[in-house]
Amino acid sequence: MDLRQHTADIQTAVQLALAEDVGSGDITAQLIPADEQAHARIITRERAIVAGVAWVNEVFRQLDPSVQVIWRVSEGQWARPNQVLFELVGPARSLLTGERAALNFLQTLSGTATRCRGYADRVAGTGVRLLDTRKTLPGLRIAQKYAVSVGGCYNHRIGLYDAFLIKENHIMASGGISHAVERARQIAPGKPVEVEVENMQQLDEAMDAGADIIMLDNFNPQQMTAAVAHCRNQTGGRIKLEASGGITTDTLREYAETGVDYISIGALTKDCKAIDLSMRLIK
Repeated sequence: MDLRQHTADIQTAVQLALAEDVGSGDITAQLIPADEQAHARIITRERAIVAGVAWVNEVFRQLDPSVQVIWRVSEGQWARPNQVLFELVGPARSLLTGERAALNFLQTLSGTATRCRGYADRVAGTGVRLLDTRKTLPGLRIAQKYAVSVGGCYNHRIGLYDAFLIKENHIMASGGISHAVERARQIAPGKPVEVEVENMQQLDEAMDAGADIIMLDNFNPQQMTAAVAHCRNQTGGRIKLEASGGITTDTLREYAETGVDYISIGALTKDCKAIDLSMRLIK
């Protein structure tokens, strides 16, 4: 994901984070003289893939541009326990006021990236692409999807506007798979059209309708293997296949080896665990 296209989103996310945390002002920071300068180091207490540099930088840009943010690691780098991630130099009040907002972004996005790297490593060499979903933290869609890419996985659609995903309820409400795909082509020509299917009959319907991608929902590995062979035989690989539903870390490799093009996993973003970070002022 190219963050240059999402500058406004980063600015807005940081603005909201500071507003909810700082509110009318950091009263505890007022215990410290306004002219007091400070130097702080931020470390990770556990091994992690670093993600979220742009959000940390934006926190202090909005809060106090005089604060120097000095990075000791690079985005996407593995950091070891107790390693210094970055340092801050500037007014003590600003360092302390911005600490939580900055670390919230960094710990959440690094947690997402680290989880994704673990999943990506499990399917290494299979050629499958692991996709995220829209199961993201409210207000952090772009941030988490960026972290997914840092961790070595890939983005599905960003929202409801950039691709069609025709699922069971859409199919029922629109009168069938072929009608839904036809309407999608009329509504937004050029947008990718994906159809979710639950059995081989629906797979044939989606192929006949000309879907770009077909999501095989809750197929077991044996059914998935058969579906891949059938689709490749019929379309020569023109239509891509995506596995989804009930896939765990224990079964992920087995699904990847069925030959599907993609596997979508909500857990990449919705079940992430924040990385334990800590800031300490240096005397």
